[in-house]
Amino acid sequence: MTTNLKEFLDNKSLYYDKIDYDVIKLSWEILSSYVCLPYIIHIVGTNGKGSTGRFLASILTQLNQKVLHYSSPHILTFNERIWIDGHNISNDILDSTHKRLQDILPDNLLEIVTYFEYATLLALYLSDKKDYLVLEAGLGGEFDATNVVKNDLTIFTTIGLDHQSFLGNNVSQIARTKMRSCDSAFILAHQIYDEIETVKNEILFDKKEIPRKIYKLNEETLLLPLYLQNNVQVALRVLEYLGFIDINYTLPKLSGRFEKLESNIIVDVGHNPLAALSIANELKNKEQKYILIYNSLGDKDYKEVLNILKPYISEIQIISCSGKRVVEKNLLLQVIKNLEIKVYDFDIVNMKEENHYLVFGSFLVVEKFMEEYNHNYANN
Repeated sequence: MTTNLKEFLDNKSLYYDKIDYDVIKLSWEILSSYVCLPYIIHIVGTNGKGSTGRFLASILTQLNQKVLHYSSPHILTFNERIWIDGHNISNDILDSTHKRLQDILPDNLLEIVTYFEYATLLALYLSDKKDYLVLEAGLGGEFDATNVVKNDLTIFTTIGLDHQSFLGNNVSQIARTKMRSCDSAFILAHQIYDEIETVKNEILFDKKEIPRKIYKLNEETLLLPLYLQNNVQVALRVLEYLGFIDINYTLPKLSGRFEKLESNIIVDVGHNPLAALSIANELKNKEQKYILIYNSLGDKDYKEVLNILKPYISEIQIISCSGKRVVEKNLLLQVIKNLEIKVYDFDIVNMKEENHYLVFGSFLVVEKFMEEYNHNYANN
């Protein structure tokens, strides 16, 4: 194969119809002889994986450690998925690594490896001789591509309902699938379902649990939404376990995590009821209501998401998104009608300074909004 990385990935599906774990396993068996893996911190959960990982990776970098943070999906560019020593990876390094992998891996595997599996292989190869690899799971679970390597420490962020077709029909089943990915030690973040503790005792009884502890947060961190403060707490617990104590740190700017683009525009990549609950917790203290710029993938519980956000929004504006997984508009409209919420089509030229906007619904929604915002709104 001689295609460049963009062409190669454009021919790969972004979504799974089914998971064939043998593909990533065989690919890594070949690639592993070219890589000296660092200490691996595997992040698994339903919500908070990306922000927890970035807080951790950023502080480790400030402590002069060589760190690769692998996350997904991205908002605007693929480079966002591989963050090395404080920066998104450059196109030149991505392209040269892609060429190297094409030389190493046989054509039969390159043909069938998925988008996420190949991105994971790129990250694993680039982690060679780093001090730490902060490795965020995709769907999460024992058969996730990121679980092809043995982890030294697993972080379980908040677990809830999502990706039921792959992970299980209820919270207990999903937790079991995710927790079976742990190889040795683990940290359990704040949970909202009692079942998680029961499953932990069942699945992880022979693993080392890092005790819970509450840290005094600096002034910068206390300005964050509560759910992000909780994620900083998890990062600090990891750092103490790794031997870094009484550290001074600054936090990175996080794109799409309750991010204020303007004084009246908030964007968040959350897309499930757990994320909606976190957002609602922040909005309940606001005097004003928000116009929700929204869309959803069809397999998400958008009815429950909108029910949670309803008290804090004045209307919904549906932003047009393309893709086979996007919910049919008539189905979304019917749910909104049943909830008795005013609904309109989104048009960025009609945004007004006196209104307050919340952009929420998925990475896809935020990506679409940011493309329009960067093209139109920011130039006005």
